[in-house]
Amino acid sequence: MSIEVHLWGALRPMAGGALSISIEASTIRELFRKLAEQYPGMEPHIKRGVAVSINGQIYRDQWDTVLPKDAEIYVMPRVPGG
Repeated sequence: MSIEVHLWGALRPMAGGALSISIEASTIRELFRKLAEQYPGMEPHIKRGVAVSINGQIYRDQWDTVLPKDAEIYVMPRVPGG
């Protein structure tokens, strides 16, 4: 399933400055794998930790979460803090 993924912050330059990209993925885990394959510059960011927002809800460590069709999906670097 092809989904539109919006990129945030430091991830945009890794995709040539694109605000969003279309990618084939059905889970967050698959999304990360495909992003690393298609945009190798994103892999270090993914390994350090990124968050995924699906329809406004943040997912940080739930990599088997299914990506709903037509969902609003954002991938962003994790923000450290306490």
